[in-house]
Amino acid sequence: MPSEGGVRSATLSDVARRAGVSIATASKALNGRGDVAPATRQRVVEAADELSFTPNAMARGLLAGRTGTVGLLTSDLEGRFMLPILMGAEDAFGAGQVNVFLCDARGDAIREQHHLKALLSRRVDGIIVVGRQTDPRPSLGQEMPVPVVYAYAPSDDPRDLSFTPDNDGGGRIAVEHLIACGRTRIAHITGDPAYAAAQDRLAGARRALDDAGLELVGEPMFSEWSEHWGRDAAAMLLQRHPDVDAIFCGSDQIARGVLDTARDLGRSVPDDLAVIGYDNWEVLSTNSRPQLTSIDANLQQLGRHAAQRVFDAIDGVDIGEGTHQLPVRLVIRGSTIARR
Repeated sequence: MPSEGGVRSATLSDVARRAGVSIATASKALNGRGDVAPATRQRVVEAADELSFTPNAMARGLLAGRTGTVGLLTSDLEGRFMLPILMGAEDAFGAGQVNVFLCDARGDAIREQHHLKALLSRRVDGIIVVGRQTDPRPSLGQEMPVPVVYAYAPSDDPRDLSFTPDNDGGGRIAVEHLIACGRTRIAHITGDPAYAAAQDRLAGARRALDDAGLELVGEPMFSEWSEHWGRDAAAMLLQRHPDVDAIFCGSDQIARGVLDTARDLGRSVPDDLAVIGYDNWEVLSTNSRPQLTSIDANLQQLGRHAAQRVFDAIDGVDIGEGTHQLPVRLVIRGSTIARR
């Protein structure tokens, strides 16, 4: 923007270029954020002084026209994944500081467009798009007037910024835990093979087995994400391979069904058979008998990441692009390690 004298005012990009840092680092340094090295901060401040850059004026300009609202557009009908992501986003936004408009598209593209128009008519400052599975979803496009970040389901456009859980890493962690518990005859029961999550978790499990010089017992068993399938699959598996000593399940629902069948067949969990689930859905995992070891996708952390990047984009920071896989974690309970 030109000054009154017709000379262009210095921008944050100018400061970053002179200081030899990224725009994001320059913004953090001038805003007093603590995650910048003192020497780097000093270099940015000196560059700003040399260019007569006024960050306070920049901040006032950025705040002008803001509505203090963010849209959260989801297709997660049951809220299983959306709710913890929303909680994490609200943590990042700060209680009472930003209003969140929640819109459920119910998996319908026309309804999604309707909600999108409604959010933009309310002049939201940014949008977080939350999917109900980790398969790539259609991008909202590159002509959006506000920043957009995708959470859980990544955008199919690599120019967008997306955050999704590391399902491959989760499968690896699950099997590594079973091996650490002394299990060597490990089988896998999971859900719909068309889901990217099912394939990614299997790939990670196979890598862990390969590293240990082991193979999966039988073929991976695919079907639906339900307790009913877990019960039926476990019955078939244990009849065909009675020497199985561990089962890695693609979801907590499936794992609950496996526990039911193990109990019916007189298999002691975890002494005779270790069982691990996925998602760490606490209403299931903590009420199982025994309580269920599971992989937690850290969805609240994912929501915080997405919200913070929306904030950064609103502040004029280049937030980057591409799909970023965030770490998952193992939650150990009684289904894999016996209480001493």
